[in-house]
Amino acid sequence: MPLRSLLLALLWLCAFAAGAAPRIGVATMAPGEIFFERFGHNAIVVADPASGQATSYNFGFFDPEEPDFVGRFARGQMMYYLVALPLEQDLAHYRDTGRGVTLQWLDLAPQQAQALADALAERARPENARYRYDYFTDNCSTQVRDALDAALGGALRSQLAGRSRGNTFRSEAVRLASPALWMWLGFDIGLGPYADHPMSRWEEAYVPMRLADSLAEVRNSAGRPLVQSQVELLPHRAAPEPPEAPRRWLPWLIAGVLVAVAVAALGRHHPRAIAALALPLWLLCGIAGALLAYLWGFTEHQAAWANRNLLLFNPLCLLLIPGAIAVLRRGMLPRWNGWLLGLIAAGAMAAWILHWLPLRPQYNQTWVALLLPIHLALAYVFMPRRLSHRKR
Repeated sequence: MPLRSLLLALLWLCAFAAGAAPRIGVATMAPGEIFFERFGHNAIVVADPASGQATSYNFGFFDPEEPDFVGRFARGQMMYYLVALPLEQDLAHYRDTGRGVTLQWLDLAPQQAQALADALAERARPENARYRYDYFTDNCSTQVRDALDAALGGALRSQLAGRSRGNTFRSEAVRLASPALWMWLGFDIGLGPYADHPMSRWEEAYVPMRLADSLAEVRNSAGRPLVQSQVELLPHRAAPEPPEAPRRWLPWLIAGVLVAVAVAALGRHHPRAIAALALPLWLLCGIAGALLAYLWGFTEHQAAWANRNLLLFNPLCLLLIPGAIAVLRRGMLPRWNGWLLGLIAAGAMAAWILHWLPLRPQYNQTWVALLLPIHLALAYVFMPRRLSHRKR
């Protein structure tokens, strides 16, 4: 009898395991050293209780060999796709690069877990895997968020959409990009007012680490904590995630005023020296402004539209390059270049005025504080009246 009972129990356990719902987890990968790794990553893990196999559903794949890949990326038409692969295979890259990985096992109802596993398996089919990528609103992390929300019947969104920590798309982007100066500059200069509204916790989940934080605070359909347990799959050996820090514009204003005073003082007697210093500034401002105009007028990067930094990084600065060369050669700036400098300075002043008007806010105080005094000083030094006086 005891042996028969044991056999019956084993058969019952096997039958239960064969019909048991899969276990669902969210793997969160810490930021890495390469620029495209700065924002971290995540994936949904589905563990089969019968086989013990864990599958990673990873929404972060793209194909650089597809036709017009670079052009589509520049125009904001980039395509990503979902790939299902064994968890150990997915972890290999993060192990090699020293990026930490944590796994949050979720407490889902069996039917929710099974429905999510089935939906992911269907979504990972080649004909369904591709999706239109948007850096802030439809990326690999928001795909994870949306899949979980669908499994929970909208409960994730309902618990996160009405809460906010005051972060913005810009604040998170510049924080995580800060170890790479060029990347930090690109985000801070290139983002328009779209990136400056306070995000809800739901929107904040475009950052994988923020989604992991929010999941730890969410309740499941039964009112229990959604995260059942958390384990460290890989230790983090790379540089830590940049911390939050307040952004201050006063040091930028001090720097801008000091440069402007030096330009105004030296410009009276050393116009060639000022032109030599202004030449790279006008070149950088002009190129940056032309890029901002392209992003606004000719791409689908909504976060770059209506960017008031165009008034500070003015494409018209490119027209000043021949004039700067003329100053270096003959000591005189063409008269029309002086009036153009006045127009550029007026644009920078308009950026300052727009910041204080009750419009959709854009956080560009730092660039206004730095560049407005410099543009004004250069307009003063090379104004046509002063040039005529020097000529006599």
